[in-house]
Parts: sequence; structure tokens; C-alpha cells
Amino acid sequence: QRMKTELITNVSHDLKTPLTAIITYVNLLKEPGITNQEREEYVQVLERKSLRLKALIEDLFEVSKANSQTMKLNLMEVDVVSLMKQVKLELSEQLSDSGVDFRFQLPEKRVALTLDSEKTYRIFENLLVNIAKYGMPGTRAYVEIEETGMPEADEGGAASEDGENRGEVRISMKNISASELPKDAGELTGRFVRGDQSRNTEGSGLGLAIVKSFVELQKGSFQVETEADLFKAVIVWKK
Repeated sequence: QRMKTELITNVSHDLKTPLTAIITYVNLLKEPGITNQEREEYVQVLERKSLRLKALIEDLFEVSKANSQTMKLNLMEVDVVSLMKQVKLELSEQLSDSGVDFRFQLPEKRVALTLDSEKTYRIFENLLVNIAKYGMPGTRAYVEIEETGMPEADEGGAASEDGENRGEVRISMKNISASELPKDAGELTGRFVRGDQSRNTEGSGLGLAIVKSFVELQKGSFQVETEADLFKAVIVWKK
């Protein structure tokens, strides 16, 4: 009940902030005697605030659908190495501008899993953008994909007790945070949590909550660990 109350309060606050700005600037546009330059500036603010509101509402719907198990998955064989490279390429400018030195440690070969490529793309995108936004400039961030093989058979040729487990794929991202991290790492995957504990930054504050929801929806596990200023996110999918 407490979590439900906090969620409603946070949703109301995050929706109200850009909406209030939109109403204010619409009223300013109605004022007589404003210059063309002022009009252009007001329209630009309206565009930013309306896009922020749109992104927030879309993220809320995605988290809600994922948590209620009503989201449909388009499962197919996905090469997570190739997908990570694609996300890296498309975010190259933002990653470069962050001042964080991204080090990708990826296997040379394909690593195929049965996943929804669109949802998995969003998972990788959110995690990399999270580092770009909240990582300490001048430090390094490490992105690694590891694959474990099938368990070894015993001397009689039989598989071990967990022989049905054909291994797993582990995707980890580590970076140094620019701001102090909470002692409880679980707080970071909650709704509306931002790296600077502020509501004045862009984004919905739902990035890690979406990652957790999308990973678990695809039968994986997602864990966040913190040690001092070190932030570590780990995804594990069984093969």
C-alpha cells in the first residue's frame, strides 16, 4: 500500500511538472505584443516539454504492461553481440559527448538467444544511456558479454545433475557514478529514481525499472550492485 501511494504521488508530480510548463507557455503565446523571437523561444520550450511528457507516458505504459504480463513478445533468435554493437553505433555521439571512456569487451563469435529484439535493444540502450548521463566524466566504463558452455559430463559420460542447463549468457556494465549512490542498490531499479535524486533532469526516471521489467519478462535476471561510487548492472539469460 505504501509503494502504491508513493507511485501515485511520483506519477502525479512527474506528469504535472511538464504539463504546468506547457499551460504557462501557451498563455504566454496568447499575450499581445510578444516579439517573433519570444514566440519562437516559447514554441521551442513547448516542444521540449511536450516531448518529455510523451516520453514519460510511453515509459509508464511500458512498465505497466510488462509488470502486468500483458506485453506480447516477438521472440526470435537474436545475436546479442551484434545487437550491442548496433546500439553502440547508434548512440556513438551521446556516448562520446558524455566524457566517459566506454570499453566494450565482446566475444568475436555470435552469441544467440531467443529474445524479443526490440525489447532487448531497449534494454541495452537504457543501460548505456544511464552510464552516459550519470557516469563520472574522465573515468572508464566497461561493457562485457560472457558466455558459458554446457556443463562437463562425468566419467561415465552422463551430464551433471544440472545437465539440462546449457549454460548462460552474462551481460555486465560497470562505471563510476558522478554522484553519490544509495546504499540500497535495489532503490535504483525503482520507478522515478534518477542518478542525481532530482526531478529537474531530462528523462522519466524509469530507465532501470524498464530494463528490469523487460529482462524478467524474457525470463532473465537483472541485478544492480553498488560499492562506494562503483555502479554495476548484470543481466543473466539461460541458454
